[in-house]
Amino acid sequence: MTQQQNYANHARYVPAYHFVLFGILILNLIWSIYHFVRYWMITPGQDGMRILTAIGLLIMFYYAREFALTVQDRLIRLEMTLRLEKLLSADMRSRIKEFSLGQLIALRFAGDQELPALAAKVLAEKIAERKTIKQLIQNWNADELRV
Repeated sequence: MTQQQNYANHARYVPAYHFVLFGILILNLIWSIYHFVRYWMITPGQDGMRILTAIGLLIMFYYAREFALTVQDRLIRLEMTLRLEKLLSADMRSRIKEFSLGQLIALRFAGDQELPALAAKVLAEKIAERKTIKQLIQNWNADELRV
């Protein structure tokens, strides 16, 4: 059984991706640089390509994650806009566009009961820091479908 999600444990790490694959790619780059320095007079073109390939793999590792997170953020913005339109009072609904993406991302963890009051507080006090908003949440609404 999995642990109940809350502020302290909501970040998602996939060990095989974040640690194993990243470690392998870093070791590959280090090995490629070592081999280039050690044998540069014997196979400079081949070793140069190894370094470029190693750098390219690291760039691909980074952007594979970045692109997925960007899509997730766009979906969160849409989801939160729909939730806020449903839950906020008429006067607050007109202010939905004032929320930054970061504020919406943080507010998604608030349950429907506390979201209207918390959303009003975030706008009134101009709270922009995601961490601060998440720490204000009393009843954590788990997001198990994170990228």
